[in-house]
Amino acid sequence: WTLWSCSHPVLRQALRQKHQEAQQACRPHNLPMLQAAQQHEPEAMEHRIREEQRAMDQKIILELERKAADQQGTLEKAGVAGFYVTTNPQELTLQMNLLELIRKLQQRGCQVGKAAL
Repeated sequence: WTLWSCSHPVLRQALRQKHQEAQQACRPHNLPMLQAAQQHEPEAMEHRIREEQRAMDQKIILELERKAADQQGTLEKAGVAGFYVTTNPQELTLQMNLLELIRKLQQRGCQVGKAAL
């Protein structure tokens, strides 16, 4: 994470503060030019924040897809029926449902084992 994505409210406030200070220090006859120059800075900052957030979202999605493919490959190699590397949404849903079923069966098996003791 970079400074932009973690603290953009702080950056917005700092930009407003910078603008106020510059306007207070500015000579009155230069104030309209300064304000015109400052007008585009918040828009540019918002654009940079949006672009960085979009890039971070894409990076996260790619990482999640890579991890899902790794897990699918591991389960396939382990011989778990229904698992192979895919990005097909219906197949992914089926695999998630299979995992949920396996998890529930495993929990029941643990409960039965405890009851037998």
